[in-house]
Amino acid sequence: MEIKILGAHNTESLNTRLAGILVDGVLALDAGSLTSSLGLDEQLKLEAVLLTHRHYDHIRDIPALGMGLFLSGKSLDIYAPTDALKVLTDYCLNGDIYPRFTHKPAEKPVLVFKPVYPGKEFDIGSYHVLPVSMPHSVPSVGYLIEGAAKGRMFYTGDTGLGFADSITKLAPDVLIVEVTAPSRFGDIDWEGKHLTPAFLEEELAGFKAICGYLPRIYCVHMSKVLEDEIKAELSEVAGKLGADITPAHEGIVITL
Repeated sequence: MEIKILGAHNTESLNTRLAGILVDGVLALDAGSLTSSLGLDEQLKLEAVLLTHRHYDHIRDIPALGMGLFLSGKSLDIYAPTDALKVLTDYCLNGDIYPRFTHKPAEKPVLVFKPVYPGKEFDIGSYHVLPVSMPHSVPSVGYLIEGAAKGRMFYTGDTGLGFADSITKLAPDVLIVEVTAPSRFGDIDWEGKHLTPAFLEEELAGFKAICGYLPRIYCVHMSKVLEDEIKAELSEVAGKLGADITPAHEGIVITL
């Protein structure tokens, strides 16, 4: 399995992109950076997009992706919690902001919405997918992805404290997890929404105590203006836990 980080930040700039991961060139996780990172030929190779939740930085490129596919005569499955699909239908692809690509062309709609539910597994081609509920400010899931070859990766999307309790039995080899800001931001208001290095340390310590190991860890959704501080703190966490923690960047490739 080849995993490419398209977007590793929560802000977009010349050198940073919003949430997005590409697996083997065909499976996309979140859509904050799909059309800004992939050429049209690469977009046409996609077999499915899996969204974690409804926030803008995770769904933004779905309308633009739909336009490219529409003009190319292709259809694509979009998997997401029902809450996220409703937001896309009501506010983005509503025929006012952008065309209803879920309904056109009538004989073969460009975008086919498929709701996902925590704990209900499904297959996409050779990939086995398990959605797992994540603590966040809106309904959100992370995804365990298994390919035909050996190896399991888990992507949290946005999450707060408590996510590790849900994945201890999943035994991922790679964990792609959000860390949005330095630990000085970690007040009670953040606990159920986003992670800091201190929160991540707490989660990983619990995971290691139960599982006896830690997966390779890649951190995304970082605030660019605070990135140096985040990286310094992540380095300290890695040293304390004996963990392999990498602050991700746009274009980094992970192999399983």
